[in-house]
Amino acid sequence: MKPSIKAAVITLSDKGAAGLRADEGGPLIKEMLASIGAETAFYEIIPDDREIIKSKLLEYSRLVDLIVTTGGTGLAPRDVTPEATREVIEKEVPGMAEAMRMEGLKKTNRAMLSRGVAGVRGRCLIINLPGSPKAVRDGLSAVLDVLPHAIEKIKGSTEDCG
Repeated sequence: MKPSIKAAVITLSDKGAAGLRADEGGPLIKEMLASIGAETAFYEIIPDDREIIKSKLLEYSRLVDLIVTTGGTGLAPRDVTPEATREVIEKEVPGMAEAMRMEGLKKTNRAMLSRGVAGVRGRCLIINLPGSPKAVRDGLSAVLDVLPHAIEKIKGSTEDCG
């Protein structure tokens, strides 16, 4: 039986937060997480502001098992999601970020420009995805099947990984 996973989905977008752009990535993440039995308890669109991002990551990390962000992982001046995430995580999980970029590279060489990270704060896994719906699908697909096991481990499971 799959573990119960409580999630938060955060879209980082100045235009989205201002109501000037429809969010396609957030709803896609919610749909994909549902496919592994995860419940999206929180969903929010916030601006690309480092302090707001940190505040939301800290808040939700106390309430959920998994936070998935979309947006703010590129090279634009306001793309600060990885920096904010690194400030709140206690353990980085570089293999997840590498797997997501590798999957994206199968489709476009621009995937190498994504700076998203993955890591753990307390008993919560935090994953950064790019903002494009295609990149969301590719990146999350690369790690989706391992999320239940990762969260079991974060919660303290002593079962063997093999």
